[in-house]
Amino acid sequence: MKDTKTISLLAQAYAAELETVQNYLANSVWLDGLGAQEVSESLAEDVTEELGHAQKLAHRLKQLGACPPGSLKLERRQKSLQPPVDSTDVLSVVQGVLDAENEAIACYQQIIKACEGRDFVTQDLAVKLQADEEEHRCLFEGFLKSLKKENPERK
Repeated sequence: MKDTKTISLLAQAYAAELETVQNYLANSVWLDGLGAQEVSESLAEDVTEELGHAQKLAHRLKQLGACPPGSLKLERRQKSLQPPVDSTDVLSVVQGVLDAENEAIACYQQIIKACEGRDFVTQDLAVKLQADEEEHRCLFEGFLKSLKKENPERK
């Protein structure tokens, strides 16, 4: 059952999950200062979960007869999740995480819609991964509220 649209969306999600792993790892090590420890620890824990997402997507691609893309075929898009120049800029990292989570949720919603009535296995996988991303988003929305409360001059 080779559906090029579904395969393309799965490959896009796979690339995004691997990019998230890279950026979460970099930011978890780079951050310093007030509020950084909780965010860093959460990012470090999420690296494993996001890598697990990529593995599940890679397996599904193979099951559908598609080779998971290698590093030279992976597009990079997460500009707002790049480690900030200032290692104490925890707020920009939290906002970058929220941007990435929202993009992941939108991608999984596209997969769910593309699979409707045709590929329930892929659709189920996308539903589960979307739920994980929504959980991450909720946690980082809490971090954002706390950081804004501590720094009311920053919006």
